[in-house]
Amino acid sequence: MLEGKKVSAIILGAGASRRMEGCDKLFAHAFGKPLLYWSICAFEHTPLVDEIIIVLNQANLAAGRKLAEKEKFSRVRAIVPGGERRQDSVMEGLKSATGEIVLIHDGARPLVDSSLIERVARGALLTGACIPAIIPTDTIKTELDGFVKETLPRKALRAIQTPQAFESRLLQSAFRNADCEVTDDAQMAEMAGIKVSLTDGSYDNIKVTTPSDLELARILIRKRGGTK
Repeated sequence: MLEGKKVSAIILGAGASRRMEGCDKLFAHAFGKPLLYWSICAFEHTPLVDEIIIVLNQANLAAGRKLAEKEKFSRVRAIVPGGERRQDSVMEGLKSATGEIVLIHDGARPLVDSSLIERVARGALLTGACIPAIIPTDTIKTELDGFVKETLPRKALRAIQTPQAFESRLLQSAFRNADCEVTDDAQMAEMAGIKVSLTDGSYDNIKVTTPSDLELARILIRKRGGTK
């Protein structure tokens, strides 16, 4: 609970891991546990989270249920199949979520921690929608026909992470009225005219997309000895 409001966390893992060279990243092991385990653990150990909904592809449903049972995750309320697109998977998760505040997280971000989860949840309580952001460390340029078109001012840019937090009623309304594909949940809210606030993300909160990312995640998990 967060100031009397129930909090649901939806962990997404219905993707195809296309850039993992045949490896299913969510069930690849890191520090002796599947990658998905670490993402679930962070929410399981955050007091303000009341329930967890896990969204997986059909091929991983049985493995996900076995993991939740084996690890005795008491807050996992449902494990459901996802859809074709990200927003379809979010909608499937929302069908099972009962919280007034909903957090959407990529299962492939195993380094999320309780402090980040609490920041975005409290941000959503205050503003209706809140997402974690970091200033890019690389210089960002735009390209046209193989040449640099423009160098963008780094101070004005933000790299966006998950979990992203919303008032449930706002998020459901935004998703019901969506008519195009989006790359993150905040984009859907923005298109619906919802102002999205920012809070500090974490440079350790990486998303595992490639085999190199997986190796880095293993190092970071081992370095901190598990979850924080």
